[in-house]
Amino acid sequence: MPHAALTRPSADDALEAGSIEALTPARHDEHARQAFVAGLRKHLMVDMARGMRGAYEQRVEPAHRARTGAAPRDGREVRRLMLREPYFKAWSALRYSAQQLTWWTVQPQVERALPRLRAACREIAARRPAGGTLRLDPATKVPREVSSLDIHLMPGCFHSEFARDDVAQGALYTLGTAVFGGALKLRTRGGGVAASIARWLRITRPDFAPARILDLGCTTGANTLPYLEVFPGTELHGVDIGAPLLRYAHARAEMLGCPVHYSQQNAESLDFAAGSFDLVVSSFFLHEQSVRSTGRILREAWRLLRPGGLMVHMELPPASETDAYHSFYLDWDAYYNNEPHYAAFRALDLRSAVTGAGFDESRYFQARIPNWGTLPEQEFRDCVLGRSPVPPHGNGASWFIFGAER
Repeated sequence: MPHAALTRPSADDALEAGSIEALTPARHDEHARQAFVAGLRKHLMVDMARGMRGAYEQRVEPAHRARTGAAPRDGREVRRLMLREPYFKAWSALRYSAQQLTWWTVQPQVERALPRLRAACREIAARRPAGGTLRLDPATKVPREVSSLDIHLMPGCFHSEFARDDVAQGALYTLGTAVFGGALKLRTRGGGVAASIARWLRITRPDFAPARILDLGCTTGANTLPYLEVFPGTELHGVDIGAPLLRYAHARAEMLGCPVHYSQQNAESLDFAAGSFDLVVSSFFLHEQSVRSTGRILREAWRLLRPGGLMVHMELPPASETDAYHSFYLDWDAYYNNEPHYAAFRALDLRSAVTGAGFDESRYFQARIPNWGTLPEQEFRDCVLGRSPVPPHGNGASWFIFGAER
């Protein structure tokens, strides 16, 4: 079998394979390192996480209760206690290292393939075989939330460009999140969140047939494309601040035959006409914005929706929906993963935030929905309809969503 290092895939190879990722093959040793990091993350997020909660319940919480006569009030109080716990120190240090390794293990294959990858993305953008579009605006100001730090510890964050027509950050994000999620082998369309939301909508609102859908903070489109599977024929748009992400997303969608219209814009102020969308969605996006920015984005969603349209955001469950320990656990990213707005977002009263953006309180909703990718079709439907319990939140078993009808 020829060694992967000896292969030199071209744009034609990608076109034949039907996947832009064909241009960034991992060598044997790179794949082994990625498999190790994926396994390490699984061990940390499942086995060690279970052990850490045991340490809290068996040692930390009883000692605190003995001193004060009460349990910790919230996640912040749990954090103050756990900072002295050796198990947490070890787990947190390993998790931080694993997060860095997630990106470091895929950087070499991205850098090695970058000239061919850039050329292929330019070629695909010129051909537009699926009929999608890409609008980039070099004058777009990158918000401080993005420009001041590397979110998720991803080197260069979402926006950095190192060459003309750069797509490095798009490839890095796509390959790195595959390692992060333990998939390694990329799913063709991906998007557990989008696939779950779209099917939840199909089941709970069978007559809902959106003509135009907008995905906010779409990154490379993994949680954009699945809406075309459930709502074929819809006009699908994705916006993001990062041009390298969007170039990659556009090429990827075109390769998969998905006509998506991508544009580089700030979600706080978009150039679409008022009332021009039936569905506005996002996933893992709002917690990376300041509370003030979140309010502006929600108001912009209200402006863009037609009467009867829906806004649906997937996010981490708010502090009001979790116990004190789970809040502490979820807020790790706010302190160690360069997501400083994470905890403040989770502390929000989402109902008040949504109604403050202009939505009627009676049309607000929030729910925990199962992950479509982990359940058989009938079991997913039963969970959505309340015939069986939704799996608990954590490790992709279910998603927390909130939103409103216009």
